[in-house]
Amino acid sequence: MFPWRWLALLALIPLALSANAGVKVKLTQKGLDFGRELAVASLQKKLMTIKVPDISGKERVKPIGKVRYSVTEMRVVKLGLPSSAIGLVPGTGFSLTITNAFLSLHGRWRVKYLRFIKDRGSFDLAIKSLSITTSISLRSDNMGLPAVAMASCTTTLGGVSVKLHGGASWLYNLFRRFIEKGLRSQLQKKLCPLVAESVSSMNQFLKTVDVMAPVDRYAEIAYPMVSSPDISSSSIGLNLKGEFYNIGNHMEPPFSPAPFFLPNQEQSMLYIGLSAFTANSASFVYNKAGTLSLKITDDMVPRSSPIRLTTNTFGVLIPQIAKLFPGLMMVLQLKMTKDPLSSIEANKVTVDAKSSLTAYAILANTKLAPLFVLNLDFSVSARVNVVGNKLAGAVTLNRLDMSLGKSYVGDFKVGSLSNIFQIVLKWVVLPTVNVRLKEGFPLPSLGKINLKNTQLQILKGYIMIGTDLQNSG
Repeated sequence: MFPWRWLALLALIPLALSANAGVKVKLTQKGLDFGRELAVASLQKKLMTIKVPDISGKERVKPIGKVRYSVTEMRVVKLGLPSSAIGLVPGTGFSLTITNAFLSLHGRWRVKYLRFIKDRGSFDLAIKSLSITTSISLRSDNMGLPAVAMASCTTTLGGVSVKLHGGASWLYNLFRRFIEKGLRSQLQKKLCPLVAESVSSMNQFLKTVDVMAPVDRYAEIAYPMVSSPDISSSSIGLNLKGEFYNIGNHMEPPFSPAPFFLPNQEQSMLYIGLSAFTANSASFVYNKAGTLSLKITDDMVPRSSPIRLTTNTFGVLIPQIAKLFPGLMMVLQLKMTKDPLSSIEANKVTVDAKSSLTAYAILANTKLAPLFVLNLDFSVSARVNVVGNKLAGAVTLNRLDMSLGKSYVGDFKVGSLSNIFQIVLKWVVLPTVNVRLKEGFPLPSLGKINLKNTQLQILKGYIMIGTDLQNSG
């Protein structure tokens, strides 16, 4: 059912449309071809349920005369769809064509002739060169969820052969002249409605699409479409919101996505482009949730470090601290003063952060005595990678600038603390951040379709992932 699952992404159009997307997805012809066999298997399963109604009547058959007949208990025993093709219909959806298909039926026959003679038996009927051509339209329902429908369907039936079990040879004339015609008519009436049912039944699945993917206990990421799918003759382009939200408290950030465009590449089945907007919406969400604040204690500093969070250590550089608060443990409180800002340039992802750091001495009664407040302006480089169906990463420190915000222990030179806080950032703060980044966040995907053979490029304004697809279901 792969194509239907990806159609879920193609039609998730919310009621309120915005101008630009935070995430773009492009499904290539290679991606459609990947799903073709799964689509045909799903259709074949549906067509195996064909129920051909009983046929009865009376006809004159030489040399017998008037014959009453009935054909009952017909069921499909074999169905093959060996040749198929899936193609895009620009601006509409896609088409699925089945050719050289074959169908075998088994049933029972009964006849009565010359008023009192009865006969019965079974038969096998084979139809060759069956073809089905259907066009699928794509739209959004009034809730912004995807909906698919069969736009058109045509079928043709080729040659028919019949093998009777029991009965006289003249029965072949009866089948060829009358019964075969009725069976062909009934089958042609049944095929397209079954195709339509196969398409329509996917809407129940599409209604279960989770366009709000959970990330962790603080955030979720929204992947509804912000505009109609861009369906060309070679690919399907999707414009997704790609925005992080606080769970249970959705609030738009004070910025919007900048426009960007995926390059015309078709080597992979699927391309995903993630702009800086997505990363910055995450910063907005996590900062609002308070998770970017960090309380740093001495037990978080590696034991191998010569730097300890004590008034004795800091007193070497700021003597007033050792004099006023000798031999005490310290705690540092780091808070972001602005949402961290991500920028993406060719082969480079950087995050700039502005924060305040307050140092406290822990008194004997466990109360905290403020020592000083520093303004920290630092930049980190981000490495990103795909793990499973998630985008993960890690950061390393680029630079650190400090200034004194307030001192409770008199004036001192901030530069003397540079080495200490470089160590604190490198050994405590960034490793804590990296633990979270390692978990990653879900990329747009559906069902049990996994990404494989992923290739990641960092381009100007966005990260692009080229990937093939694998069905794990």
